[in-house]
Amino acid sequence: MTSVVTAGGISVTIRGPVLDESETVLDRLVYDGVPGALASRNAKLWGPDAAPLAARRLGWLGLPETSRSLLPRLAGLAARARDDGLDRVVLAGAGGTAPAAEAICRTAGVELTVLDTADPHEVARVLAAGLERTLVVTAGESLEADALRRVLARAFAEAGVEGEAAARRFVAVAEAGSALEGAAREAGWEVVPSEPDVGDRFGALGAAALVPAALAGADVDALLDEAYRLAGALRQPYDNPALAFGAALGASALGHRDKLVIADHGSGLAGFAGWAEQLVAGVTGKQGKGLLPIVVEGVDSPGFELTDELRRVILGRRPDEPGPGREAGVSVAGPLGAQFLLWEYAAVVAARVIGVDPFAEPDVGESLDSTAALLRSEEGAAPTVVHRPPALVSDAVEVHAPEELLKGARTLTEVLEALLEAVPEHGYLAVLAYLDRSGDARAADLRPLLAERGGRLRKRAAPVTFGWGPRHLHATGQYHKGGPPNGAFLQITGAVSGDVPVPGRPYTLGELQLAQAFGDLRVLRSLPRPAVRVHLRDRAEGLSQLVGALT
Repeated sequence: MTSVVTAGGISVTIRGPVLDESETVLDRLVYDGVPGALASRNAKLWGPDAAPLAARRLGWLGLPETSRSLLPRLAGLAARARDDGLDRVVLAGAGGTAPAAEAICRTAGVELTVLDTADPHEVARVLAAGLERTLVVTAGESLEADALRRVLARAFAEAGVEGEAAARRFVAVAEAGSALEGAAREAGWEVVPSEPDVGDRFGALGAAALVPAALAGADVDALLDEAYRLAGALRQPYDNPALAFGAALGASALGHRDKLVIADHGSGLAGFAGWAEQLVAGVTGKQGKGLLPIVVEGVDSPGFELTDELRRVILGRRPDEPGPGREAGVSVAGPLGAQFLLWEYAAVVAARVIGVDPFAEPDVGESLDSTAALLRSEEGAAPTVVHRPPALVSDAVEVHAPEELLKGARTLTEVLEALLEAVPEHGYLAVLAYLDRSGDARAADLRPLLAERGGRLRKRAAPVTFGWGPRHLHATGQYHKGGPPNGAFLQITGAVSGDVPVPGRPYTLGELQLAQAFGDLRVLRSLPRPAVRVHLRDRAEGLSQLVGALT
């Protein structure tokens, strides 16, 4: 059985048993008038408790049209940057719009440097590349975004770029009345207003993503055209691929297929899966419910095998040749702008089916508050955690974990296997790497290796996710704390060589990064969740050891 729903350049194909399940949910959504109500921005769709916040968070539905008003401003900013000889764009920010801007630029084949990290190695490499041609776009008010603005402003001053010349190197995307807007205007930076009725998670077609993408050279006009072509179909009850996709997602969660495994197969949308991951996890993962998105390397990768806990989604077309991708439950094809709108719509529909508020983030703040407390502490938790003796040392790797979790493990292989064994039934393992995304890229190899090892250890392999810290705090972090309590966690931190001071703050980037890791770990263990931290005394050697322990 196969159903194909096509409109506005998007094609959603649903096949197999999920079709019957999703059609039942779809009929109910149509009966309840959800397509018309959502198109009319009815804030009561998710219940009376959710309505006040939803009333302030539905502006994303209109972005394919309203964001067009940005285009003349963006053209002017791009022309000014060219006149100033600034052709290297750095986005310093955090949250859902950072992976959106990254996906836009990677798909368009233009260069954008995204800094949404406190890792001093990653930041130092960007600074070392030279600031002569650099324009900084800054958005967000997280700790790392604030730190990055301070570090970059000091770097320009040290390079002799000051006064008006320095002010022309920054563009801030900020909500009216925010602290960022005030600071930017005081510094003389260009300020582009962000939308007051669009949450960060839904801002892929808004100013915070479009400004850096346009300045980097992406055709955001075409992107909005792609989304606009789909927007007209969103009122329709049946020829509506976004509604059909949302019904399939919601039905999957109700049917206990609450792990959404996403594999790209020729979609051409580079980096899109990472944006979709933060959207689905943040929108649905709360009140002990939700869908856990798991991005895998491809349809042949470990973890994409069909099980009764997984719902498989292919970005692109189903493989024609025999193989694991042929039986995937859902495949989605279409251009990037339309995909952004499709997934946003489907996610909020799934939230209604699951019974959660799509716009609330009740658990995101826990790790952020814990981080702030550690940074304020003079003799408190941070030094205590830093100096606690490791449970195991293996050359370049320290292992920090409760003895009852390690169960007498004496090698790295035994440690990792003990953690895999500790994954609860119907649970998952999340690898959280507080490292350098480029310099320590090998850390991502651990996901398929752990998935494969877990499949050999257990009768039923536990799904394995991977995320970079602190990006995951603004992405899957909501699900880790608020979703079903069945996660286990492998956190990776690394030694810092050549730290970067944060001007005006009593900490360095390295200290901020470690506080973010410790803050998150403290919350996970308090829930409680099984969690192991491995610290790499030497990053390259430590990663080699971890990979070697699994091969």
